[in-house]
Amino acid sequence: MSTSSPRKVTLLGATGSIGRSTLDVIGQHPDAYELHAVTAQRSREALFEICRRFEPARAVIGTQEDANWLRAQLREARLTHIDVSHGEAALLEVSRAPEVDAVMSAIVGAAGLLPTLAAVEAGKRVLLANKEALVMSGGLFMDAVSRHGATLLPIDSEHNAIYQCLPMQHRGGLSAHGVSRLLLTASGGPFREWSLSALERVTPDQACAHPNWSMGRKISTDSATLMNKGLELIEACWLFDAKPEQIEVVVHPQSVIHSMVGYADGSILAQMGNPDMRIPIAYGLAWPARIDAGVEPLDLFAVSRLDFEAPDEARFPCLRLAREAMAAGGTAPASLNAANEIAVQAFLDGKLPFLGIAQLVKATLEATEVRAADSLDVILCEDARARQLAERLLHQRSFQRGRA
Repeated sequence: MSTSSPRKVTLLGATGSIGRSTLDVIGQHPDAYELHAVTAQRSREALFEICRRFEPARAVIGTQEDANWLRAQLREARLTHIDVSHGEAALLEVSRAPEVDAVMSAIVGAAGLLPTLAAVEAGKRVLLANKEALVMSGGLFMDAVSRHGATLLPIDSEHNAIYQCLPMQHRGGLSAHGVSRLLLTASGGPFREWSLSALERVTPDQACAHPNWSMGRKISTDSATLMNKGLELIEACWLFDAKPEQIEVVVHPQSVIHSMVGYADGSILAQMGNPDMRIPIAYGLAWPARIDAGVEPLDLFAVSRLDFEAPDEARFPCLRLAREAMAAGGTAPASLNAANEIAVQAFLDGKLPFLGIAQLVKATLEATEVRAADSLDVILCEDARARQLAERLLHQRSFQRGRA
């Protein structure tokens, strides 16, 4: 890839798994990409190491205390040219900075919505790894992409695969472009073959031990419950202008086919590769060109077989709950996401059993009124309301065993 000058990149969520993979790809192409800003919420030691290696112009962290610590460390390392700031205002500022060409949105959860939207409104190339931004505010978000001329490139491996297999122009309804369906693949997580009784005893460490992917604890837990796939289904509807009934979830344990697109003539196009997030990250950074991602080529002889099966929504009801939230529309997906974030954190903290995650999400949705998602204020209000409700239900009810 040749450019007259390096493309400047802001990396939101630099210390997470997507952030680390992004740094790896950027590090392989120092003449093509330059880090303008890196951000983290709490991981100050990891952020300091990133600053020492890449020397970005700016670093943003969550609190004043951590910002003071980071400044002191950078002074000792004689890196005082790196500007350190903290808090949401600074996060929004580096997301829309005029000198930045591309923004990698890798903050996990609802916290990524506002900075990602700021990058969109600034007309940036936005590499979207934060699915919650679309789950919470899909209509408003996609309208902003169109209105501000931003370039939106999905980084989730499944959505990136679909993007690669679709026609270049696919907005305006998939059927108008000869597309009949989107096949969203899922590994099935670590408990694909576990019985319902076995799922009652799942521990956080077991849930976070994904068989194929290296991810953070929240996303790994979502993968184990299949909520991750439910959120991806909602996201795919907005990204590709698709109806929920046009999207089929297919469990594919090998995670070699990352997703597929079915066409009206019976053809199915699939994107394949080793399960390594550096592939979609490199695609997003270089698009429409392609660069070396540092990933070993797929050895089909070593893979030897590809298996497919339907998801079991009886054992993994989070997928069904996500479909129902998308069908309900309005603020229902935002409430779903908020309740799930509370439930997953409670599970990771040992306050909720594994099967209780879906039960708490379902109870929250049943007690939540769906409103029209016609403004960001409404969406954020319903997000906060659902979180408060989920917290209250967590302490009022017993979520132990059985089905959601």
